[in-house]
Amino acid sequence: MQARAAKIFEAEDVQDPHRVDVPPKGASTDDDGGTLRDAVQMIVPALQSGSLFGGRTGVLVVDAQQLLKAEIDAIVEMLNNADPDQAVAVFLSSGTLPGAIKKKVAASGKVETVKATTERDAATWIVSYAKERQLKIDQDARSELLATFGSNTAQMRNAIDQLAISGSTISASDVRENFTNRPDEPLWFLGDAIMAGNEGEALRRLSDFLEHQHPLILLSYLEGEVRKRSLAAVSPDYDMFASIAKANPNSYATKKIWQNRTRANGDGLSHSVNAIARADITIKTMPEATHRVTLERLTVAMCRWMSR
Repeated sequence: MQARAAKIFEAEDVQDPHRVDVPPKGASTDDDGGTLRDAVQMIVPALQSGSLFGGRTGVLVVDAQQLLKAEIDAIVEMLNNADPDQAVAVFLSSGTLPGAIKKKVAASGKVETVKATTERDAATWIVSYAKERQLKIDQDARSELLATFGSNTAQMRNAIDQLAISGSTISASDVRENFTNRPDEPLWFLGDAIMAGNEGEALRRLSDFLEHQHPLILLSYLEGEVRKRSLAAVSPDYDMFASIAKANPNSYATKKIWQNRTRANGDGLSHSVNAIARADITIKTMPEATHRVTLERLTVAMCRWMSR
């Protein structure tokens, strides 16, 4: 759902939308007794203020099913008064979207339903994905994928992508030997999505990454990638770049960085360095609840800076 939301904001030309994480009903807070709980207050300036840079403002409301009755009424009133040319709102709900908000969204926008995937759906998906990628996955391997990952096609995609590197037929033994539980996705899949400016793909892979890896691992990787791209941008030739970057000149990864050396300009590289540094401080000093939001914002920003 977050990947779809990112595409919506991109299509609507919204830069850096505000994110509101709605707390559970009955959760203890330090609210001041107003109509909106403190965690939901950010939606007010997001819907009522214009961008300082002339663009459109946006707000992503996560877990909208947890909004209280008074908050729903207040939000609907703000939506009624909001300028559609200035503000864009996207509501994510893992349950039923509040009726009043759903009615307003349906009238002025679009309601999309993400259905739960069954194992039968997942089995069909494996066949379709294998055909799309021109891969050979035998019947036993398909059964093993379903036994290992159930209906989670995101995990299956990561597993198949890793096994497909060898180029041979994927067998049941390949699945058993490599994935006893959720696979550790190669970090360069996420890095490639960011460097290509693919926000939706990058956010999806970030979500998978955070299930089993620490955020600082990603920051270290991104810092290294930006450093290499900066060196490539100022190197007069490939051999000099490989030398000063202390990289293997015969490596595919090194060649790929050199080929894409003009994709990000100086400002983009500089912004990325500063943003990674700020994210590093946040991860090390702020509560864990802020880590995912920090990395999501960093990911979206770098998708734009590194693919100019």
